[in-house]
Amino acid sequence: MIRNILSIAGSDPSGGAGIQADLKTFSARGTYGMAVLTALTAQNTQGVTGVHPVPAEFVAEQIRTIFADVRVDAVKIGMIANTEIAETVADVLKPYRDSLPIVLDPVMIAKGGSPLLASEAMDAVTYRLMPVATVVTPNLPETAALLGEPLATTRQIMADQAERLRKIGPKAVLVKGGHLESSDSPDVLADASGIHWFEGNRVATKNTHGTGCTLSSAIAAELAKGASPAEAVAIAKAYLSGAIAAAGMLTVGTGHGPVQHFHEWW
Repeated sequence: MIRNILSIAGSDPSGGAGIQADLKTFSARGTYGMAVLTALTAQNTQGVTGVHPVPAEFVAEQIRTIFADVRVDAVKIGMIANTEIAETVADVLKPYRDSLPIVLDPVMIAKGGSPLLASEAMDAVTYRLMPVATVVTPNLPETAALLGEPLATTRQIMADQAERLRKIGPKAVLVKGGHLESSDSPDVLADASGIHWFEGNRVATKNTHGTGCTLSSAIAAELAKGASPAEAVAIAKAYLSGAIAAAGMLTVGTGHGPVQHFHEWW
């Protein structure tokens, strides 16, 4: 049976991140993708020039309409934009917390440095959305912001921060180590069974636009197929590594280019 995955996120008209990256990832992982828009953005590979949030109640209406008709096997949450949307999405999804996988990628800053989450929305994401999630996938700056702590500089601090985030409510937390100053790129997963490390080689490329969106979407797809969080992360990380390695096949923009989502086929 082909699984149905719903992304709740913002749009990236350049196609490398957001809803567009999510749908490509769902397809690449052999699942059927659906999309609820939380915001329109004006952006390209060089950065974001504008953000136009969707009214929170209309975001809720989109979600309810999907659930009223379509079997949803997993949900991925990306760009939330503001407090109202964060609280609304949390309220609508809370009844499904224990019945289907929900992956939260707490998108705060675009690759080019532009903010994608209103600063006052941090508490809503931390204390309303995170407890609804099966897996939360922050990078190091997002982890530090969610905890109100300095950026992790060692593996031990990464693991400690992952566990502290998990105690807020999500079933598992994956802290991504791409911003760690090291020759490799390790990620750490904290779940009920303990701490799990996932090693990764650092690829020398500027084509990393949408990597967080892609990883979290791949995790959601694998969870929908029945994988455990640790299994889903391992599969998703391997898929993303291949997509980054093949990014040079594409010629999209002059800034941070997208990864090659369909590297296994093209």
